[in-house]
Amino acid sequence: MSTDPKSSPADFSDPEFPARVRARDPGALQDVARAYLRQVFRAARGAGLPSQQAEDVVQATFTTFIETAPRFEGRSHVRTWLFGILYRKIAETRRAGDRDRRMDAIDEVVESRFNAAGSWSRPPEPTESLLHGRQVLEQIKGCLESAPSPQRMAFVLREVEGLETAEICEILAVTHTNLGVMLYRVRNRLRECLEAQGVRSTS
Repeated sequence: MSTDPKSSPADFSDPEFPARVRARDPGALQDVARAYLRQVFRAARGAGLPSQQAEDVVQATFTTFIETAPRFEGRSHVRTWLFGILYRKIAETRRAGDRDRRMDAIDEVVESRFNAAGSWSRPPEPTESLLHGRQVLEQIKGCLESAPSPQRMAFVLREVEGLETAEICEILAVTHTNLGVMLYRVRNRLRECLEAQGVRSTS
């Protein structure tokens, strides 16, 4: 899973890049792997997969990326395409292991937390302060283990990888409102779990 750190970064905004990907140009494929291999692996680990299983999923993700490269039209960023594949591979892995949990019903949450215009009626409290401090990192990791896969992946993409809302929605194939609900639920799950362990927010 190593990459060449001496190579210059690829220009994914180049109009010719999607065509190179579709043609499975070795240089273009290497550029994608060099740019995102570590990030994809980190996201797989953040989604709760053990190290070896995460490596297997990452390998399957890049294999599928190469196999489906002729369908890449460049309408979305190549990272979005790649993370979309990763998300599906994680879901497949969890289904195969019969470990995935059913996602919480979303309608009930929407009704209780959003108004008719789709805005928060009861906004979630900020959780940023819980994300700081190495002393709680292991506790956070443990608390996230109990979260459903879509919520955990949404949290990792947003809070760990720093992706924008629109890109996460495209990766997870959800609406902005649904993503807001997912993040709300996982953040509150995290808060309740940490508070049960004696970790308190300073916000």
